[in-house]
Amino acid sequence: MKLHTHRPAPTWQALLGLGLLALAAHPASAQERIRDPRESEGPIVEITREQERAVEAGLSWLVDHQASDGSWKADIGFKLNSTYRWTAQDKGHVGVTALGGMAFLAGGHLPGRGKYADNVERCLDFVLSCVQDDGYITFAGTRMYSHAFATLFLAEIYGMTHRDDVRIKLQKAIDFIVKSQNEEGGWRYVPLARESDMSIVVCQVLALRAARNIGIRVPKTTIDRAIRYVVDSAVTGDPRGLSPGHRSDLGTFHYQRDDHSRTTFALTAAGVTALHGLGIYSNDLIGKGVDFLNHEVDHFNARYGRQGHYFFWYGHYYGVQAMYTQGGQDWYVYFNKLRSFLLELQDADGSWENSQGPGTAFSTATAVLILEIPYSFLPIFQR
Repeated sequence: MKLHTHRPAPTWQALLGLGLLALAAHPASAQERIRDPRESEGPIVEITREQERAVEAGLSWLVDHQASDGSWKADIGFKLNSTYRWTAQDKGHVGVTALGGMAFLAGGHLPGRGKYADNVERCLDFVLSCVQDDGYITFAGTRMYSHAFATLFLAEIYGMTHRDDVRIKLQKAIDFIVKSQNEEGGWRYVPLARESDMSIVVCQVLALRAARNIGIRVPKTTIDRAIRYVVDSAVTGDPRGLSPGHRSDLGTFHYQRDDHSRTTFALTAAGVTALHGLGIYSNDLIGKGVDFLNHEVDHFNARYGRQGHYFFWYGHYYGVQAMYTQGGQDWYVYFNKLRSFLLELQDADGSWENSQGPGTAFSTATAVLILEIPYSFLPIFQR
């Protein structure tokens, strides 16, 4: 375990003053947003044949299980401690459908282009049909998690196709995120909730970032308030110290902006990725967060990986993005280890298990997305 010398963390005011949020005022050009991975120090991740076969098998499974309305059916519900409580079973799940659609986009398939063009088109039709008059994207009781994933999917589609019908509904969805932001600067499971939590905040932030990158209107004040929430959620001291039997909490992020709420691998991955999504790429919080992820990844995999728990899937969905943006040796080691583990976990039919959570479509779409990040087709997964 690395011992960290305590230094005061940068305040959210300082981060704003450094001009790290230029993205909120001026959309970056593609040339400014996307860096050649070769610019990162350290070895380059190679895309392997086994990886490509696993991706293709996963996409084939998704094709075979897509419903006639373009959705993927799953159990709609919410997490309760370490379990998942469903409110509706085997329904078209707009959040899972958006993740499935992004798995195809990340493999280079678009509406009207690619082997799975029709699957993406039908997925898009379903998501667009779920956009309510006020901009909330919901179906059969799905909540803000799903709204964010659906908004991100629409942003990636619009960035690749420039379809006006997508732009109109995307702007409404973004406006809904903006007006749902609460006094804390975050978001919760339902719109306008008074409390916030990191697992919800990160997915709203990535949707806002993707939309802003392609010219959709996002108020700078929304970004500023989100930064304050994320920075205030970071553990900048170590209340438990380094006593025997306890890991250090330094570098982690709280579930809620409360010194007594829990910190985990998945929440720390979400916190680092949220900072990246907010335009912050280099500071003490990110460095300590990456150190923590490196130290805890084996324990996290051993605890949640074999059972395909939703903690495992969303933890690595954000963890792989955090490490990809970090680059260098951190990214190389993390991805190679995770890729080997995912290839081992894949079932013979091309799917991945999800013992606690929405179901197999969720885990399979997420696993495929993780394996596709080095492809660099999806704008949100580009450096």
